[in-house]
Amino acid sequence: MTDPVLLVEDELFIALDVQATIEAAGFVVEGPCMTLVEAQEAVDRYNAAFAAAVLDVRLADGNVFEAADRLHAAGVPLIFHSGHADDADLRRRYPQAMVCPKPSAPDTLASAIRRAAMRDADPSRRAANG
Repeated sequence: MTDPVLLVEDELFIALDVQATIEAAGFVVEGPCMTLVEAQEAVDRYNAAFAAAVLDVRLADGNVFEAADRLHAAGVPLIFHSGHADDADLRRRYPQAMVCPKPSAPDTLASAIRRAAMRDADPSRRAANG
């Protein structure tokens, strides 16, 4: 079984749509985490063992960057799904991350998740980050 995909999104209806997209792409979802605190708890609970993480940038209790930094350090592929993201800043901070601005078509987001999970499954990438 593949590792779950972490979903961090504070808008309920968007979270439910993205969750359905992740599940339709064949993955199990951890979340949705609606706050940075919940995201950090999920990272701790799973020891950052995620196939990928789909992250909104602005959450009710702050920006997602503290959790994103931990996920990035653990080698988890990041997909930023946000309407309030500075693409240039995200690409500077997380060069390998994908950015899918809101709204993204479900097929576009599902494709990004599959690509990220395939990259995560690459043994040479895991060895370099493990």
